Amino acid sequence: MRAMLKSELATAAGVSRKTLMKWLKDPYIQEQMARYPLSAHQKKLPGSLIKIICEHYVIDFD
Repeated sequence: MRAMLKSELATAAGVSRKTLMKWLKDPYIQEQMARYPLSAHQKKLPGSLIKIICEHYVIDFD
């Protein structure tokens, strides 16, 4: 899966960016994100993390 912006992921999931940010605070997702060197305000997420998020929240790309 390719890297993408948080806003792109929110659009693909059909939710607002604010809702996506709440989803990213889920303990499981936080545990997965800890494995990556991300800054607090990073807008683009790596593809492998996008895949984990999509599997967890059952987000399907057309």
